[in-house]
Amino acid sequence: MNGPFAGSAPGPQSDGSGSPTEAQACCSDLDACADLFAPGFTWHFFNPKLPGIEGDYHGVAGLKAFFAALAEKTGGSFNVQPVSVTPIGNELLVAHVRDTMVLDGAAVETDAVVVWRIVAGKIAEAWDIPAVYAPPG
Repeated sequence: MNGPFAGSAPGPQSDGSGSPTEAQACCSDLDACADLFAPGFTWHFFNPKLPGIEGDYHGVAGLKAFFAALAEKTGGSFNVQPVSVTPIGNELLVAHVRDTMVLDGAAVETDAVVVWRIVAGKIAEAWDIPAVYAPPG
């Protein structure tokens, strides 16, 4: 696996030329974008319905391990569709996404938010929080 959306990219995005955007390319190859992350980067994943994956992941290697575990659990079906992105001041960015996947043989769709903390131009921390008790709305 090359990145969080390998095999399940969040829909075509382009710069108008039909080519993938730099951001989409980064999502498919985290190693190519490692310089965007702070040395102490931490990915926090909250989901009591996936206790084997829930927890903190450190560095780009940890983020890759998280998405590899998620791909294994979902048979590679995990997909992210961005809904909105809202900057909060100069440090936080909140992304609302809709995740789809096959989990334990059933199609699952859920809303999630990812809160990104940016410090000194680097991604320092992120919290991935899916809605686990209500259907997407």
